[in-house]
Amino acid sequence: MIRRSFVTLLGGAAAWPVAAQAQQPAMPVIGFLDIDERSRFPAAFRRGLGEAGVVVGQNVAIDVLAADGQIDRFPTLAAELVRRRVALIATGSAPAALAAKAATGTIPIVFSTASDPVRIGLVASLNQPGGNVTGVSWLSAELAAKRLGLLREFVPAAADIALLINPSDPTRAEFAAQDVEAAARANGLQIRTLKASSAGEIDASFASLARHRVDALFVAPDILFNLRRVQLAILAATHRIPATYPVREFAEAGGLMSYGASINDALRQAGVYAARILKGAKPADLPVLQPTKFELVINLNTAKALSLAVPSGLLALADEVIE
Repeated sequence: MIRRSFVTLLGGAAAWPVAAQAQQPAMPVIGFLDIDERSRFPAAFRRGLGEAGVVVGQNVAIDVLAADGQIDRFPTLAAELVRRRVALIATGSAPAALAAKAATGTIPIVFSTASDPVRIGLVASLNQPGGNVTGVSWLSAELAAKRLGLLREFVPAAADIALLINPSDPTRAEFAAQDVEAAARANGLQIRTLKASSAGEIDASFASLARHRVDALFVAPDILFNLRRVQLAILAATHRIPATYPVREFAEAGGLMSYGASINDALRQAGVYAARILKGAKPADLPVLQPTKFELVINLNTAKALSLAVPSGLLALADEVIE
């Protein structure tokens, strides 16, 4: 059953009842396709809208549909947004964006994703996306190699490294495995790939890590792992496994280290793009944005708990050290 959507207003205003909406002057509606209502996507996205002069509740409304953490619900939710004839669909993940693209070839779509949008078939190219889809991407094959290098610098003796991927998003999982395995081969490292698509499977994966006594863990970018970041951090600490994560939220939750772009900034940029499209810009004319800055965050408390000395070079490079 599709969760009821809601219209979010700024300034503390309440959600409008359906009858009241009918009495209001018509305003465009952004259909927001999100993985979970607890995510911070709407807040960061609204900031971007505001920067471009589009204010929720004044000249635009947001209709949010959340998938309750279940990726396989995205096609149904995307079809529902099309049925509601929203002016634009915004998404915060590759599976949501692909579902939206499959549902409509006419409604503009603005994505924010940790996947390569060309590689997974969202757009024709970064500079000329074509069609009705554009947005922000913060992942590249080079980023996997950089993260692996930073992990090796943190744990120089690491030779056997586990890679955790989510098979319920097979396209992203396949590309993540290819990128990490290629980087590992270049550095003479062994990669053991583990798969998890639920909280229970994450637990089972760590039990497997303990049996095989791997030296470190590389967690691939994935919306499920974002939602389960506290569980991942606790399990890594419990099994005393040094781990690297894709974004700062993991380090803030107790993970050892993260390296990647700022999700909040990417979502803000997606909001700016959505506002430009609502004002008349065409998605095909807006090149896919990519981050210009990546953040290295180190959790010093976790390093101490794992009896790891943080190399001085990493401390100097870190954008933030959590103590």
